[in-house]
Amino acid sequence: MEKRIKALYIITIIAIIAFLAMQMFWLHGRYEHSLGEYERGLSERISKCVDDYNTIREKMSDTRADSLKDKGNGADVFSLPTFSLQQEYGDTVKTTRTARIYTYLFSAHELLGLEPGTPLTDEQKRKAADLAQMQMAEPADSAVFDASGARDEQEAWTATNNLRLERKCPFRTDGIDSLLRKNGIKAETTLVQADSTVWRTRTEDRLSLFAPSVTMTIPYSQLQGRSVRVESRINPLDILPGIWRTLVIALVVSGLLIVCLVLQFSTVLKLSRLDRLRNSFVTTMIHELKRPLSTLKMCVSGLDNERMVEDREVRKELLGETRSALDNLSAYFSRLRDITFNDVEQIPLNITGVNLYDLFDAVSSATVAPSGKSVTITNAIPPDMVVSADSSHLQNIMVNLVENAVKYSGPEVAIRAEAGESEGYAELRVIDNGDGIPQADIRHIFKRFYRGNASVGEHPGMGLGLTYVRLLVEAHGGEISVESTVGRGTCFTIKLPQ
Repeated sequence: MEKRIKALYIITIIAIIAFLAMQMFWLHGRYEHSLGEYERGLSERISKCVDDYNTIREKMSDTRADSLKDKGNGADVFSLPTFSLQQEYGDTVKTTRTARIYTYLFSAHELLGLEPGTPLTDEQKRKAADLAQMQMAEPADSAVFDASGARDEQEAWTATNNLRLERKCPFRTDGIDSLLRKNGIKAETTLVQADSTVWRTRTEDRLSLFAPSVTMTIPYSQLQGRSVRVESRINPLDILPGIWRTLVIALVVSGLLIVCLVLQFSTVLKLSRLDRLRNSFVTTMIHELKRPLSTLKMCVSGLDNERMVEDREVRKELLGETRSALDNLSAYFSRLRDITFNDVEQIPLNITGVNLYDLFDAVSSATVAPSGKSVTITNAIPPDMVVSADSSHLQNIMVNLVENAVKYSGPEVAIRAEAGESEGYAELRVIDNGDGIPQADIRHIFKRFYRGNASVGEHPGMGLGLTYVRLLVEAHGGEISVESTVGRGTCFTIKLPQ
């Protein structure tokens, strides 16, 4: 049985550890999934901020206008992006794309027929630019780039237009930072210059458990190899709103399963302990009943002997031993009866005035010293001290305490009884110089069937004596306490209300 319990204990621990590991693995996967979704959403928000900033740059004035206007006597600036497509055929088809940016100077007032210095509306400026484009005058500035790395014409056109936008209004970190903060994104931005053309956005995810982050490198002028690097650190607490329900359910279910496993194992241990207690109880009960029954059997056999019966002294001794054995059996069964009560109020009491000195004197006189031991009992109770109690139960209390003092002691046993009154209570103290009780056992000694490790196997008994004492004391409305030092002795204090 012990081996099975030990194996069950190991299996239970392994099962709990395996379940927790599996649960942590599942939660980690769920966290990574939610983190991935959050990072994708964050990447889309960052990309949108860059697009919005490009839209804002498109509406801003050309930063080169001042330098070019000096050449054109106050003329407006107009930039025209174009690209050409060439294909060469041979063993393979080779596609060459060339992006060109032309910058023109024109007088909007002259094209629109307005007086110089007249304020222009946005609509008038767009109309003047369309007219300048139709005239296709000689450009004041131009730039040519190889756009052959584009996947298609649309990508080449976008890169060419971004080049025009960068020449018109350069990309600035403070501009994109402002939009990121406005959208609630905490990020660090830096401008990156590559040696070659950069066509596509690159995203790097750091799926760390405690410090996840997203780093995006977004090209804003592909043909010039210019990109903006945006690094945003993610607060793990921002992920919890998306998984808190799953997390709570997982924790609750895990807690319930672990509690169930622990309770099941605890129940098995209790059943095993009860089984051991039952076997020990039956064995000890048989041993305890065997002594008075053997005495009765011997006495009955003596009464069957005519010569022994005719001897008055022998007959008187046999009858005395018979009564003593029957009294022991009666007291033993009375103790078993009282110990089975679930409530101390069920124990019947016959409260009378009891002289404590005389009662303890009777108990000490009836105490028989075992062979090999010298027992000295001192009655230091005031001779006139009377308490309100059940005489029979109070005597059983004293008998149990004295018997324990004699049993758990060395060859020289010294027992002393003291009594007094304090705050409406009668106090009885039984002090001995016995083996003492370890501190680890003191809080358990009043439990049913409990026997300390020091006494198991060395002294016979069922572990019911002190439980019986506590029940009788509580039935009187009192309380019992103990102080003990291993190797020096024990003092039991009983307080009974008066």
